[in-house]
Amino acid sequence: MSEGYFSEEEYRMESFEEFFHRLTGHAMPHDWQVELIRQSICANRLIRIPTGFGKTLGILAVWLWHRVIQRDESWPRRLIWCLPMRVLVEQTAEEVRLGLESIGLFWAGGEHAGKVGVHLLMGGADGGDWQLYPEECAVLIGTQDMLLSRALNRGYGAARARWPMEFGLLSQDALWVMDEVQLMDVGLATSAQLQAFRDDDATTRKLFRPVHTWWMSATLQESWLKKSPDTAMLTSGLPPVNISAEARVGRLWDDVEKPCRLDPVKDAKAIAKLVASEHAAAGKGERGPTLVVLNRVQTAVTVYAVLAKEKSLTGTDIRLIHSRFRPAERAGWRSAFLNRNACAPGTDRIIVATQVIEAGVDISAALLVTELAPWASSVQRFGRAARWGGIAQVIVVDTGPKDDKAAAPYAVETINAAREALSQLSDVAPKSLEVFEEEHADLLPRLYPFEPTHLLLRHELDELFDTTPDLSGTDIDISRFIRSGDERDLQVFWEEIAEKGMPPDDLRLSREALCAVPFFAAKAWLCGKNNRLNKGMHAWVWDWLEGTWRTAEGRDFYPGQTLLVAAQCGGYDMTSGWDEGSSSPVPTVSAAVPQTADMADAAQDDESLSRAASWQTIATHGREVGRLAGFIAGELIPEHSDLYDLGGRIHDIGKSHVVAFQSQIVDTDRPDRNDLAKAPDPAWARNKGRRGYRHELATVLALFDVLQRHDPDHPALLGPWRDFLAAAGMEPVIPLPSSELPTPIEQEVLALSAEHFNLLLYLVCAHHGKVRLTWHACPADQKATDTVLRIRGIRDGEVLPPLPLFTADGSTARFPESRLDLLPAAAGLNPRTGPGWTERVLSLLATYGPFGLAWHEAIMRAADQRVSMTTVAADDLLSGEVMP
Repeated sequence: MSEGYFSEEEYRMESFEEFFHRLTGHAMPHDWQVELIRQSICANRLIRIPTGFGKTLGILAVWLWHRVIQRDESWPRRLIWCLPMRVLVEQTAEEVRLGLESIGLFWAGGEHAGKVGVHLLMGGADGGDWQLYPEECAVLIGTQDMLLSRALNRGYGAARARWPMEFGLLSQDALWVMDEVQLMDVGLATSAQLQAFRDDDATTRKLFRPVHTWWMSATLQESWLKKSPDTAMLTSGLPPVNISAEARVGRLWDDVEKPCRLDPVKDAKAIAKLVASEHAAAGKGERGPTLVVLNRVQTAVTVYAVLAKEKSLTGTDIRLIHSRFRPAERAGWRSAFLNRNACAPGTDRIIVATQVIEAGVDISAALLVTELAPWASSVQRFGRAARWGGIAQVIVVDTGPKDDKAAAPYAVETINAAREALSQLSDVAPKSLEVFEEEHADLLPRLYPFEPTHLLLRHELDELFDTTPDLSGTDIDISRFIRSGDERDLQVFWEEIAEKGMPPDDLRLSREALCAVPFFAAKAWLCGKNNRLNKGMHAWVWDWLEGTWRTAEGRDFYPGQTLLVAAQCGGYDMTSGWDEGSSSPVPTVSAAVPQTADMADAAQDDESLSRAASWQTIATHGREVGRLAGFIAGELIPEHSDLYDLGGRIHDIGKSHVVAFQSQIVDTDRPDRNDLAKAPDPAWARNKGRRGYRHELATVLALFDVLQRHDPDHPALLGPWRDFLAAAGMEPVIPLPSSELPTPIEQEVLALSAEHFNLLLYLVCAHHGKVRLTWHACPADQKATDTVLRIRGIRDGEVLPPLPLFTADGSTARFPESRLDLLPAAAGLNPRTGPGWTERVLSLLATYGPFGLAWHEAIMRAADQRVSMTTVAADDLLSGEVMP
């Protein structure tokens, strides 16, 4: 440990109070934090704590104490922090990182063991390598769009091949914290449904690591989580973590006054005039800044524009905040004005914001002017005034909406209920609000309504396990489970592209360049009422099947999509954010440098992970992957470590295909052999090999061939099905027995049970995320001119040459020539391999469920990618060793 940091022994000997002080800088934890730490069993929880009482660091401290300090294996390794808005993500991440740095546990690269990584999952964000370390601890922080889409196996902004890996890791060994749930709408219901399904799998299937959810908010209502039979049972008997009436004493309870009044106003310009007048009356920030919170982006933009022209505010720092800015423009907000130090008395500043300011932002206003909003949102907004005690004036402006259109994005009934409550209140400090709600329990159903527009059903989740792309480019729409109404976004980034040019295939977005735009507004801007781009508009989307950018069409505008737009098309203003009326060229943000793993996951045919610093054989690469996969499994599921070791050693057999794979490596210095797995980048030729070829599928077929040649009655092949096939008129087809005895590597495969053989096949098949539940012909297969059956670049009946592989004892053994039989692609039973491929995966899903099977898949992928990204020592097999 560096100087000033504790040793492991010192960590475990100190008390929680001492640890909490070092982590947070606070002398003592709040009572609710102590209560939570005493609940040593990790389980689902409801946490209702007012704003300003240290929820972020309190939750972090409890998880760190049990999982990292005490090493309690019943606590998950990943803390997943789900927030409704991006601005909350960035602030929470900074707070968590600083806390970990203060105790020397922050992982900043290098050796990971014993350290905790902090990773942001936002549109375009480089989330780091968290998915490569399933055995290590990490805090993942992201918006509900990014995290819930990944929890549904359709990760927004992520390459298609990455979806199942992230789905698996977010569904096992994870503690979800759903923070500020009052802003999550249908996403809250989805989080509860997902947890109910995980709990069900924990009792009915083979789940190996704990996964739980904590729902947290200052206004949390238990009734919100009882909207289906699944979640009613889930939350039944869950004791809430809160602050009791007798404990409401101390500075943040007794030393806070927030006098409040309700003012009718006509429109946005009238709001601006009121703000200017009240800011001046308050001494222009004599006691601190003025905060204005409005319900719509357009209202905020209008109020900001009027204030900026107001002569009486000359010299006042006026800022605009909403969700339609790029991170590049938001980058300086926290250091400039969204921090505690920027709220000191004498701060002549007006911050005009939307709902993004409601939660998590550590600022305190002396004057709060807020548009009338639903009660839960209003309570959150009140928490931005006199946040650390003292006095603040609160003014609620009411434009008197008469219907839902005028009240948007809220329902008029919720606005009316909030108006009724505020008419009975003269102060909105925490104690006043708690007493009011306790005395008016009859109002709570109207003040805290929650009727999700969609409920995720179990069969819908199960259907999402299959990530095979539709050849039409259409995917299952999950947006209705993440947000409702018009607030479903796609991501736009701008680049300078020549008038009649096309984006280069290696162009990749960067997090700083992305702007969230409502998908319907983006389509109206670029296409109007057409399904093609308007004249003068230029936009593109990434085509996963072809591995290139293609011109966007109407069908490409959907939530979660990433859209590249030519900078000359406009659509963005540096001071007001997304603006469809702006025709000025958009200043671009430097594009990201493509990472190897991202390139590999972004296209069906991409083999970027096979490009390495040096030559490497299939056997040596497989040995390294097997060692690492076995190690990771040994940390997480020891009973499966041998299976992972075997899977790693054999996973790339399909790369031995001379025409489809080996022909791509053409360097004159190439070793004279056909079992190369890795080669230096210059050695790879474009337009060589076979389009659509998936070496992992070829490996699976080679493993089928082992059983067909040596043991057709194996329980994983025809053994259990002979009589059934005969009765169905399908006489089993038994090939002539092999004249050779099984080699040592084949013996390892033959020794597996049916379940483990199927799991091995799946781990191998899915180790790039491109071939999983079903086997379909790809576009290149369909363009072939011969009549031979092709699937994923493999021709039925082709032969893989023999090659050496490492065995479990570290020696090498010959893996014989293999015939590739595509019959398992057919549905149902067949007379050569018994169950087809899909039936085998469905049997695994029945055993492990989608959460457990995807987690297995993620472990193998993590090992393969880590080894592929690591420079290894010279390959001994390239020294001229003869094949065994």
